[in-house]
Amino acid sequence: MSDPVRKNRVLLCVLDGSEELSIALHYASMRSLRTGARVGLLYVLEQADEFGHWAGVAALMREEARAEAERLLLQAAEVVKRLSGQTPILYISEGEPSQAVIDLINEDRDIAFLILAADTEGQGPGPLVTQITSRHIGSLHIPVVVVPGNMSDDEIRSFA
Repeated sequence: MSDPVRKNRVLLCVLDGSEELSIALHYASMRSLRTGARVGLLYVLEQADEFGHWAGVAALMREEARAEAERLLLQAAEVVKRLSGQTPILYISEGEPSQAVIDLINEDRDIAFLILAADTEGQGPGPLVTQITSRHIGSLHIPVVVVPGNMSDDEIRSFA
């Protein structure tokens, strides 16, 4: 049985600190502008190890990491709002990045596309793109859009 038609489509971008992230944000924003879908921004916190008697230090580190995640999400949200005119949906998750992406996609049925940008350094498409397309592509129920990291703003606008 197929899913009902999604009315509140979300275009998911993962804030991974990569240089090409701005390309993915721009593409998702332009696609949002064209289709009316909302952009979703996901930041994945690395899972902190508990250090027994150092648990207080681990908790402080987790708090600081979450504050930094929120800062980066708000920064990216400003870019998306400026480009698309819509406030994006913000997500924070914890764990291994590619698995966190898959888990969120499986939990939030409004997510209709995963938008990633490829690395421009010639070392391959980038770790997240590689993990998603090699390890997890068979378990996804949505399309994955990999935007070339060297696209110009005009190219992005014409293809989005």
